[in-house]
Parts: sequence; structure tokens; C-alpha cells
Amino acid sequence: MGQTLTILGLESSCDDTAAAVVRQTDDLAAEILSSVVHGQTELHSAFGGVVPEIAARAHAEKLDVCVMQALEQAALTLDDIDAVAVTAGPGLIGGVMSGVMCAKGLSAATGKPLIGVNHLAGHALTPRLTDGVAFPYLMLLVSGGHCQYLITHGPEEFTRLGGTIDDAPGEAFDKTARLLGLPQPGGPSVEAEAKGGDPKRFRFPRPLLDRPDCDLSFSGLKTALMRMRDQVVGERGGLTRTDRTDLCAGFQQAVVDTLAEKTRRALRLYLEHTPSQPTIAVAGGVAANTAIRTALQGVCAEVGANFLAPPLALCTDNAAMIAYAGLERFKLGKTDGLDLMARPRWPLDQSAPAMLGSGKKGAKA
Repeated sequence: MGQTLTILGLESSCDDTAAAVVRQTDDLAAEILSSVVHGQTELHSAFGGVVPEIAARAHAEKLDVCVMQALEQAALTLDDIDAVAVTAGPGLIGGVMSGVMCAKGLSAATGKPLIGVNHLAGHALTPRLTDGVAFPYLMLLVSGGHCQYLITHGPEEFTRLGGTIDDAPGEAFDKTARLLGLPQPGGPSVEAEAKGGDPKRFRFPRPLLDRPDCDLSFSGLKTALMRMRDQVVGERGGLTRTDRTDLCAGFQQAVVDTLAEKTRRALRLYLEHTPSQPTIAVAGGVAANTAIRTALQGVCAEVGANFLAPPLALCTDNAAMIAYAGLERFKLGKTDGLDLMARPRWPLDQSAPAMLGSGKKGAKA
């Protein structure tokens, strides 16, 4: 019999409280035995965004519940777990601290090893959890808080090719929804509204396409939409349904075109590593956008690369990806002590210059 590892994972970096159990025997496919996610959409809906203090309190109240539910679904007890993995950053510090303290308590009480996981590594390693993708592969992480192109060389080895210098696309979608009076989360609302709109009516910019690199910017798109909205309101005294659908369609098409072109550039750099099975994977909440997926599939077809998008439940924040990333670290002999710190900032590529500035707590991304 080969070695079997069973990992309990905890995730609390933003507004989803999650726990999951993942098991793997030797190099066979990993199996998700359970995955529990408690969202906080209703708690934050009145504020137009995530309120960190409310999120942290909700995590503290729900983490133990999630752990019990995950173990129950997996038909296991803590005695059956080989290690406890937890998101140790980056994220909203109150939420990250809630998860780390819970994981420390479980580790101390059971004597099980503790594994701190970078939340971004969880997303980046999801293609290996779902499809067993071989290294190296290109990862586009596109979510509400992050957007970057990464060559994933190994469980702890990443090369950042580029990323956003301001807003992440998910954040831009949320702001667009607020500006147009659409419900949160903004991504699904804007996508649904855009389906009936004319993407050519309003002229949106395609940010940073005049630069040859893979960096992105989405803050200007939000500003452009606000000005177009104000212009229409000033001329007509308000927005019609057609105005709103056309604004959404134009905004979304600008995001799609920008990501498609930047992905072409990232693919060219990635292919210089001559991977035996060229693959680009996408993860993060924005990866659920149909128009974006279709455009990226087209770009991959141009160069004969495989395109992989995990199931939506594993694109958005979840603990199964944290458990699996912890499993990968554990197989390398990496564990942490009870002095594990929660980190609001934690770039995957430590050698790359900070994209969003740096402060006392380190580079933001």
C-alpha cells in the first residue's frame, strides 16, 4: 500500500468561511472528501462591499461549524487527519487571523502538524487538484482582489509575468454594478445585463495595450463608465434600461479584449519554457464570466495550448484548494509551528518587484 495523506483545510481570507478535507494516495488523483463554504453576501449587501470587521466576526463564529460539517461529510474525525492546513495570507487581516488561530487550536489540541498556505497558491495549484496538470503551466488568477499571470513551476515556485497595477477586474465589476444600481456581487449582475447590450455604443479604453508587457489596469475603465453614465444622465435626465445594458456590454467587452491580448503576450513568454503539454488555467471568481472564458479559449486555440477552467465552486474561494496546497507542501516536508503569523500581504513570486507599492508589512502584490 502507498502513502495516503488526509488534510483538513481552512479558508477565511475574505468573505467566505470554508473548511474541506482532501485525500491523496501517492501520486494518484487527489480526492475532495468534503467541502463546506459559508458565504457572507447577505451580511455585506447593505454596504456595497465587504466590511472587514463584520467579515472577521462572522469567520470567528463559523469556522468551528465549518470544520465539524466538513469532518461529518467526510465521515472522519480529527484523529483521521494527518495535518491541518490554513490560509495564512494574503487577505483581510482579521479574517486571516481568525483562520490561523482556529487552525493553531486544532493543531495544539490534536498534535497534528500545522501548514500555513498562501491563498494565491491555493488558486494556482487548483488545476493539479482537479486535473493533475503537469508543471509548468500558465495560471491566470482573476478575481475580486487579485489579477496576475503566473508560471507555476512547482508547489512553491512561481514566476509572475504581470498583473494589475490598480484594481482587480472583479473589483472593477463590483464598482460598475454600484455605479449602475445593480445588485452585488457585481460580476454576475453586469454579465447578465451585458447580454442584451450593444458593446460598440460607448467607446471604452483598452488600458495598457500600448505597453508591451503583461501588466493590466482596470481602474480607468470604472472611471470611464462613471463619466459616460453621468453624460447620459445629464443629457437625458436619467438612465434607460437600454443605456444600462449598453454600458455593461461596453465595459465587459473592454475587459475581455484587454485580458485576451495580455494573455497572448503571457502565453508567448510561457511557451519559451517549452512545456511538454502547454496549458493555461484560469481561477478566481471572474473566471466564471462566459465572455471571458470564450475569449481565452480562442487565444489558446491560436497557439495550440490547452485551456482549463476548474468548476466554479473551485474557482471562487474554498478550503479544498487550501487543503490540497497544504498537502503539496506537506509532501515536501514543509510544516509550520504555533508561531505561524497571519499575513495581509504575501506575494507568490518573492523575487518580482512590488506592483501595488510596499509598506511596513511588505509588498502588496
